[in-house]
Amino acid sequence: MFDEILAPLENARRVLVSSHLRPDADALGSMIACALWLKGRGKAVTAWIEGGMPEKFRYLPDHAMVSAPPAAAEKFDVFLALDTSVKNRLGTVAAAVAPGALWINIDHHVSNELYGDINHVDPSAPATGQILYELFLHASVPLTPAIATNLFAAISTDTGSFQYQGTDSRTFDAGSGLVAAGVDVAVLSRAMYENQPKRRFGLLRFALNQAEFHCDDRIACFSLTVADAARLGVLPEDNEGIIDNLRSIEGVQAAIFFEELPEEKVRVSARSKDPAIDVCKICQMFKGGGHPMASGARVRGTLEKVREDFLKAVSDEIRKRD
Repeated sequence: MFDEILAPLENARRVLVSSHLRPDADALGSMIACALWLKGRGKAVTAWIEGGMPEKFRYLPDHAMVSAPPAAAEKFDVFLALDTSVKNRLGTVAAAVAPGALWINIDHHVSNELYGDINHVDPSAPATGQILYELFLHASVPLTPAIATNLFAAISTDTGSFQYQGTDSRTFDAGSGLVAAGVDVAVLSRAMYENQPKRRFGLLRFALNQAEFHCDDRIACFSLTVADAARLGVLPEDNEGIIDNLRSIEGVQAAIFFEELPEEKVRVSARSKDPAIDVCKICQMFKGGGHPMASGARVRGTLEKVREDFLKAVSDEIRKRD
């Protein structure tokens, strides 16, 4: 299957690399690693993400390669979509790709809709960065320290520092190979986990103070309104990972974050601590998706209504097992 991906990339001159809106380190690290590889192969490489490069991920080597898409569509030979399960999650990037490009979809989400001309989806991989590491090994790609650091950040963050379900010997083999290629684990870990802006601490304090518990304390949740986000002065990227503080509570089987968006939409992030509680299945009921233990959805409706409906769906799923 890797050869099916490599052949069109070998013949391509102009390549676009992108990932989902509100990107995480798996999305961005995978993008930058691919961009560096293809640039080294003499390709004209463009890396776009809706909204441009988020501030919090600027520790990634060569992050300046990433920019926001233009208003007018551009022509590419190949469009490489990474870590994106649903086409519309590419946001404004999709509209900036002129017709005629070959779409290659590389992802690890079980809910991937296979929207590419070529699809390589491996739900057994806990991160898209791991798939790319194996692709690079297959293609004998020289792993520079910059490529290795981006892939290590991708894998480390998406596995919760190598602790989430799905992390296996393949994952540790990838981590070992990347460290051997030049990753400074201590320096990278400080940048990833010990360099949070002070405003994010304010958001965490707010979230913990207004957290609620449902379904006999087996569900923990919190909500963030547009007004509260403005008052706290937080950026969208500051929300990532806050939900894990709720999931870590003893007895909690599922944690949910409801973020109010403009125009009566709500971003839902759901995390499960019990493999029997498949939050991907629940998010798919709301036209979302992801992984069985970490998924999300963007739902049209008021915060109050979406929160009520989603909590009921999670409670029903949990009570089925009583």
